[in-house]
Amino acid sequence: MVIDSWDPRQYGKFEREREQPFYDLLSLVQRVPAMRVVDLGCGTGKLTSILHDRLQAQETTGIDRSDHMLAAAAAAPSVGLRFEVGTIEDFVARTAAARALGSDRAGYDLIFSNAAFHWVDDHEALVEALAGALAPSGQLAFQIPAQHDQLSHVVAAELAGVEPFRSALAGWRRVPPVLPPEDYARLLYRCGFREPRVHLIVYPHLLAGRDQVVEWVKGTLLTEYARQLPPDLFEAFVDEYRRRLVARLDEARPFFYPFKRIFCWGRRSG
Repeated sequence: MVIDSWDPRQYGKFEREREQPFYDLLSLVQRVPAMRVVDLGCGTGKLTSILHDRLQAQETTGIDRSDHMLAAAAAAPSVGLRFEVGTIEDFVARTAAARALGSDRAGYDLIFSNAAFHWVDDHEALVEALAGALAPSGQLAFQIPAQHDQLSHVVAAELAGVEPFRSALAGWRRVPPVLPPEDYARLLYRCGFREPRVHLIVYPHLLAGRDQVVEWVKGTLLTEYARQLPPDLFEAFVDEYRRRLVARLDEARPFFYPFKRIFCWGRRSG
């Protein structure tokens, strides 16, 4: 059984900081009439609703793998907007199968994803598959956190190799799939996006103190470790992670927490 380790309350502790990249990504999208949209990794659905309304889309589907995150989405229905539980990988497989059978519709006018693709392996295959699910002149817009080389992520990876966590993880290690920005530009062009836009933004977040970095990653990165470890051992993992990470961070208050994100947009040739 797959454990749903996402907690919307923990994720929402830094709601304002997490939402700004959504609006920056949305600003890249070109609105056209009667759009058919899918939002992959939509979280609580709050921002999907804004996406749907801002684009005045005819149809928007929000997909997320977490029942917990989507629990509130059903409480705010909107015409043409719906949500479903599922993974990005399932969406890719389903649309590919539909195309192979000739039963797919004309394709999506926009495939949108805000901070979710870093959970999916093999970005070359992913982007190629999503390009094939677009309608002629369809748009692909996604934003990916690129924090894998920062201490917050490096310490977690180091700790996974230490006992008793190493044995409990049975060889599992989180391998970051994120590519350099220039590789996304080449990939988009190769997939038929003739004028791709790719840029890196570093968001300057001010946290109350260095311990708040742990609270931040408990809502994102550490959920993956929560899925892999027994609950009691995960608690021990977080305690040791906090001890090791805080010791290596600046003591300044407020704590300056730079957060890197890669933004990608492209429109397929018509």
